[in-house]
Amino acid sequence: MHTWAFWDDGDHPPAFNMAADEMLMKWHREGHIPPVLRFYGWDPGGLSVGYYQKTENRFNTAELNKRGFELVRRPTGGQAVLHHKELTYSIIVSEDYPTIPSTIKETYKVLSEGLLRGFAKLGVVAEFSFPAENKPLGTANCFEEASYYEINVEGKKAAGSSQTRQKGIILQHGSIPIWMRAEDLLELFHYPSERTKERAYQRFASKAFSLQEVLTPETTLADIRAAFFNGFQTSLNVPFERLELSNDQVEEIEQLAAEKYQNPAFLYSR
Repeated sequence: MHTWAFWDDGDHPPAFNMAADEMLMKWHREGHIPPVLRFYGWDPGGLSVGYYQKTENRFNTAELNKRGFELVRRPTGGQAVLHHKELTYSIIVSEDYPTIPSTIKETYKVLSEGLLRGFAKLGVVAEFSFPAENKPLGTANCFEEASYYEINVEGKKAAGSSQTRQKGIILQHGSIPIWMRAEDLLELFHYPSERTKERAYQRFASKAFSLQEVLTPETTLADIRAAFFNGFQTSLNVPFERLELSNDQVEEIEQLAAEKYQNPAFLYSR
């Protein structure tokens, strides 16, 4: 049985978080670390955009700065996600790992099974989404639409994930909102009219979910992290060892964050 690494590294700026996921892919590819499950948070909060997502005239940077959020481009695809009061996970594993399916869609299912089990351990009934037509709604906001094998609670999107495969290594990371406020996200976008903006608010309210809606006030962040760790441990059926990074490895992440993920040439490359 393969032993995986577990890295619960707390809150970091958006650029550091994306650089860390990329470096974990590199180190796993080079054989320095085993497959990884990572939990992390965001400080300050960030608006992440998909690798191929256009940014020109899409986002209200003045409002972004006013609310103290930072813009960052993910190494994965998909639409924009506001990362604020949430638990974020990432999984890094090779494409040829014994239990990884050959198709992207089925890989989502295998790697996201831990999310379902994590919600269940919190007493929340969740299920995979199976959209009739997996087509975009013309929105730049990830939580207004669900793709195959994302997580729904009461018909609302409760966890969004995105994936990339680079040189034989899979990165899947995703957002589990704990608390959210519609205006924190929707005021960050430009709209052609007030009517379009109002429709976006209504659509978001009907399709987005956060754990605050169902958990008791006594439930702590530690409880939530423990539930999802147990969920992934059960679904992946592997033992975990804590990952401890060296000072040199942390410096590599910080260097990549500065040179790439904080670089306007990359951030506004589309």
